[in-house]
Amino acid sequence: MATFHLQIVTPDRLVFDGQAERLVARTVGGDVCILAKHIDYAAPLGIGAAHIVDEDGKEHKAACSGGMLTVYGGEAILMATTFEWAEEIDLARAERAQQQAEEKLRKLSRDDREFVLASAKLKRAIARINAVE
Repeated sequence: MATFHLQIVTPDRLVFDGQAERLVARTVGGDVCILAKHIDYAAPLGIGAAHIVDEDGKEHKAACSGGMLTVYGGEAILMATTFEWAEEIDLARAERAQQQAEEKLRKLSRDDREFVLASAKLKRAIARINAVE
């Protein structure tokens, strides 16, 4: 299968720099799949699972939140606020974070400012859990 150059970066590190067959990431509008020869594209990232298939056909799963995805001239750059490979995620910690966020949401009304923060924490925890499973 054809490949394209992909860079995945966060404020802290260069996560990936190489050839990929496919990138799937969650944008604020839903999941998007980038393949070789994709049209130029830009979208803000949401919170969710992401995965790449590298040039050897091996799939790598991750949790990703916030940032931008751009495709220009056949190359893709995913600039994420956070990006964690599945093997970097502490599943027990993510499950605890999910439970804590759910408990907090049950106590808050939708009008409460903290409701938005607790919702984001819940989405990040679920993204981490889905990346591992």
